[in-house]
Amino acid sequence: MGKMKEMIEAYSLKKVIGYLDSNPDENVPKVIDWVEKLDRNQDYAAVYRLAKEALGDPANNWNRLMKSLYTDIDDGVRKRIFENFIVNSLILRIQRKKELEKTYDCNIPWTLLLDPTSACNLHCTGCWAAEYGDKLSLSFDQLDDIIRQAKELGMHMFIFTGGEPLVRKKDLIRLCEKHDDCVFSAFTNGTLIDEEFADEMLRVKNFMPAISVEGFEKETDMRRGQGTYQAVIRAMDILREKKLPFGFSACYHRQNAEVIGSEEYIDEMIARGCKFAWLFTYIPVGKDAVVDLLATSEQREYMYHQIRKFRKEKPIFTMDFWNDGEYVDGCIAGGRCYLHINAAGDIEPCAFIHYADSNIREKTLLEALQSPLFMQYRKNQPFSENMLRPCPLLDNPEKLAAMVHASGADSTDLQHPEDVDELCGRCKNVAAAWKETADKLWYQESDTAESDSFDEPIASNQ
Repeated sequence: MGKMKEMIEAYSLKKVIGYLDSNPDENVPKVIDWVEKLDRNQDYAAVYRLAKEALGDPANNWNRLMKSLYTDIDDGVRKRIFENFIVNSLILRIQRKKELEKTYDCNIPWTLLLDPTSACNLHCTGCWAAEYGDKLSLSFDQLDDIIRQAKELGMHMFIFTGGEPLVRKKDLIRLCEKHDDCVFSAFTNGTLIDEEFADEMLRVKNFMPAISVEGFEKETDMRRGQGTYQAVIRAMDILREKKLPFGFSACYHRQNAEVIGSEEYIDEMIARGCKFAWLFTYIPVGKDAVVDLLATSEQREYMYHQIRKFRKEKPIFTMDFWNDGEYVDGCIAGGRCYLHINAAGDIEPCAFIHYADSNIREKTLLEALQSPLFMQYRKNQPFSENMLRPCPLLDNPEKLAAMVHASGADSTDLQHPEDVDELCGRCKNVAAAWKETADKLWYQESDTAESDSFDEPIASNQ
């Protein structure tokens, strides 16, 4: 797409989105129609259809979620997020991604996960973050340059991880301010969110935190330390009162899966003001990994059914990064949809896969996407024809080991380098058990499963 044409379309789209505020009920369907015309290849056709159906029913949970964005979120923040996410990060990116992948014959991701620091103010049971140590960091200029490179590849969505990214909250706000055409988020424990930081979020208007919780107070404090849950609730209260958008992220494991997947819990998070939920399952990465925390196949199946049920009923957007492979054609890592750069600059295919053959201090982002490890991902994805088994570690551990060996990638754990065969060995038993369950769900239930909102594959070019 020519630069001038792209600029004209961006300007027009932003004007149309601004038009929403005058009468959302009446104008949102019109905007969807207009945006759909720009999606010439109909990459998001299923999403448009489902959105129209939802907006036609006042009781529909997606309709209720959309309306809550107008009643619960600051007008300026909502407008900025809509412009940057819908226009820059989704619509205008589609064609550029296709052109770049054809030109460079490599994956071009939709987003990056960046670790500004390895430092953290908590020490959670089973978390690998401390394995990097607490002295590593990417400077502001390095973070700024990574974002600049990513924007040249069409990316306008960036997620900070860690460590605890809000240890660097002033630099994060500076990045939001400088790159005001992007959307920023962070996986944060929430304990460093205060009134001052919330006011800064309100000023820059393009930052949405995902606050990590492990369930209610008992489950959260079990892994994260006494008092953590109450600190999270205080942070959510501050954000909700200032009409700022936020969500929660939860890692379900053997000791909390039934809580995370409960209706009581999801209702509590919605009542607290969460608009989205990122769900993960525990991965036994790092020296202090607790293998006994791995969720059972029964628990993972429970989450599979519960999240699909909530999507029909609850006004919150949910994504289970292991059980939702069917919507994005399998694994999204390895640059296919995202990659991860740790605080030492190592460019990893996934936040949970701590192996690399490139460092951002030595290679450009594009060079890393063309490196042997990332090309192994591109060559081998999807890792299973059963999209409920997307992961090369948790679901197909032999695949990760083979890719690391073939690429010559090294462990990025600077304190305790981890042998990939040992890591993959920890997952063999759970992978075998889940295969039996996943095959039953995929091959026996898929033919009779009902279609519902976001229970259809979203465009695989995400």
